[in-house]
Amino acid sequence: MADLVTLPQTPGSRPARRQAGTGGARRSSPHSLSPRLRRNLSAYGFLVGGVLCFALFSWYPMVREIVMSFQKTQLGVTSWAGLANYRRIFNDPTFWTAWRNTVEFTLLALLFGFAVPFFVAILLNELRHAKGYLRCLVYLPVMLPPASALLLFSYFYDPSYGLFNDILHTLHLPTSQWVLSPGTRWPTAAMISVVIAATWMNMGGATLIYLAALQNIPGELYDAAELDGAGIVKKIRHVTIPQTKLVLSMLLMLQIIATMQMFVEAFILDGGQGVNNNTESVVYLIYQYAFAMSSASNFNSAAALGVVLLVVLGMFSGGYVWLTRTRDHLSRPRS
Repeated sequence: MADLVTLPQTPGSRPARRQAGTGGARRSSPHSLSPRLRRNLSAYGFLVGGVLCFALFSWYPMVREIVMSFQKTQLGVTSWAGLANYRRIFNDPTFWTAWRNTVEFTLLALLFGFAVPFFVAILLNELRHAKGYLRCLVYLPVMLPPASALLLFSYFYDPSYGLFNDILHTLHLPTSQWVLSPGTRWPTAAMISVVIAATWMNMGGATLIYLAALQNIPGELYDAAELDGAGIVKKIRHVTIPQTKLVLSMLLMLQIIATMQMFVEAFILDGGQGVNNNTESVVYLIYQYAFAMSSASNFNSAAALGVVLLVVLGMFSGGYVWLTRTRDHLSRPRS
């Protein structure tokens, strides 16, 4: 039993006692949790689930891909291959053709798929009636499965009975082969056709994001610009674009990353390669290495090409973040 220690008394006070050796500290139940931990326990549970999902479906495949790019598999036996897979893909002539086509698709997608949704959002923002109906109409292609939308465009592009050639024939204009055009000179008609289909499929989401950003611009800025005699072009240049610069730059980065991974559009419209490989992309070449070639070791070459694409996109993302931080630092007022 612990000894009791009687503390010194002051006049008019009661004797105070405490247990010796405890220092006056209260003992807590060993089974109790701190209130802060109890409050955040559910949040920690959700966080663990998200981390496990990312680790299992994102981080582990990336690490596994990097490891496979340095290995060689033959007859079920895996061995170390060093840089042999990278030398193989760099010596493949199709590698450079695929990168040229991917860059061409990205640039054309920025020309159409980045500018068109922005101006469509400006048009919708200026309308007074039927805004909800038009928003639904613009976003409708995004709700369609990509295969369904591309099969629809495959019918439109058919050289024999396609809708687009019927319209051109009715207007007494020359018809086109569209995605089956054999030209390889930039920009090719086949790649432009693929970009048009991709823009129609994906512009709805970007349009709604732009529209939300436009509705947050104070109307007083447009009123002041109108008092200064600014027309619609000057309003867009001096008010709309500066006020939506953050959204524009973010969607620019996301669109470049997405278009560099183009696969399903060309795969469904023209089989992935087009005529003379004029629509073959890097991701389609990865598919070719992994599934369309006979040797099992091509999985390793596909992994090496995937790592190259990962490095390119990582360098672009890192450069974008660095430029954004530098620009914010320079624009910050100095005290």
